[in-house]
Amino acid sequence: MSYHAPISKKMASLQTLSSTISRLNLLQRSSFNYSLTSLKLLKFHEQRIIRPARSPFSFSTLSNRSSTFKPIKMSSKDDLIVLGIETSCDDTAAAVVRGSGEILSQVVSSQADLLVQYGGVAPKMAEEAHSQAIDPVVQEALDKANLTERDLSAVAVTIGPGLSLCLRVGVQKARNIASRFNLPVVGVHHMEAHALVARLIERELQFPFLALLISGGHNLLVLAHNLGQYTQLGTTIDDAIGEAFDKTAKWLSLDLRRSGGPAVEKLALEGDSQAVKFSTPMKQHKDCNFSYAGLKTQVRLAIESRNIDATIPISSASSQDRNSRADIAASFQRVAVLHLEERCQRAIEWALKIEPSIKHLVVSGGVASNKYVRARLDQVVRKNSLQLVCPPPSLCTDNGVMVAWTGIEHFCVGRYDPPPSVIEPEDFVYDLRPRWPLGEEYAEGRSEARSLRTARIHPSLTSLIQASMQQQS
Repeated sequence: MSYHAPISKKMASLQTLSSTISRLNLLQRSSFNYSLTSLKLLKFHEQRIIRPARSPFSFSTLSNRSSTFKPIKMSSKDDLIVLGIETSCDDTAAAVVRGSGEILSQVVSSQADLLVQYGGVAPKMAEEAHSQAIDPVVQEALDKANLTERDLSAVAVTIGPGLSLCLRVGVQKARNIASRFNLPVVGVHHMEAHALVARLIERELQFPFLALLISGGHNLLVLAHNLGQYTQLGTTIDDAIGEAFDKTAKWLSLDLRRSGGPAVEKLALEGDSQAVKFSTPMKQHKDCNFSYAGLKTQVRLAIESRNIDATIPISSASSQDRNSRADIAASFQRVAVLHLEERCQRAIEWALKIEPSIKHLVVSGGVASNKYVRARLDQVVRKNSLQLVCPPPSLCTDNGVMVAWTGIEHFCVGRYDPPPSVIEPEDFVYDLRPRWPLGEEYAEGRSEARSLRTARIHPSLTSLIQASMQQQS
């Protein structure tokens, strides 16, 4: 599945990787060195922002355009206009956002029909769907914003984590636009984007803050010290909560066109959350890590013990059968979220030891759209005298807005790549990071779970930025 160069070559040394902190290492030289040059010109108290010069050259000379890329002064950050592209999993998304936070457009093409057909994400089918949707989605985003590519200041794109087949489609499109219109590129960490989009919605949200990121592929508790600097308090050691919701929905034969989470949440409203006595995961582990594999097994066994015929859609089930499914859905949701509550409570205690000034818990990611999840976590937060910040549902699921906004935040501190060359060798290797940790693990939260060790193929975003900051100083 992966388009990566051999791991041994990519992992030669942290020092080598850290020199490419702009994170889209698509040029032969160190792009971060270029960014440092640009960063010297960036002083917010003087209201100066980096922007590419508008080159008058024709398309026949585009291959030389990177040499014409020169930072120029702008009146303010608000003048920035960034296109964000997201293709990490099963949604093709694009959006245009101003530096002021104004969302000029947002477009998402769902693969809901494929999810129903294959019972989940099929990477190769997802890649093909992204390839078909990417051009019209990006064009619609530009049209809705009443802009063209020439009006953009930069292009931001997700480079990981995610499915490499899918990531590649977005990166190719971003690079194509950037090379044709002489635009810088910002490589974005998908999970950081979920966390930072809260700063777009809640402008009073300042670092440091605690974030719970919950989606189909990830459960992550991080302490955000600053932009690009995170401490990982807990993560998924097997299956994420979104995966558990999806599998439960599939086994209960629910309508998956809106994905499993909303389907289970809706059915759970009809059920008794105490009807099935599921065990809360990892009660004996006093850390902040997550595990949903065991709960999934409990759900499957509960379905089998009640003789529920999973081949019969919920819409055709008898009244008694529907009630049984609703009880399972409600009981599963209660215990799944209870696991979140317990982990968040411990994470808040740890976070306050490290950063006593934190005032907010950000909850984002697809599962954060669940109203029951929000209500339960709000109780945990209030008990600890903190505030809960949740983006609206449209910004919790994978979207281009979060990518564009994260691109803006990093662009404003000089972390970006200059425009790529139009002419690239046939064997060009894209820098895609399917497994890419966001932060360094907190000592008390380290797990010996094998899945955590093998997942760390790439050094974390935080370690790369810290290494580059040391080089800068």
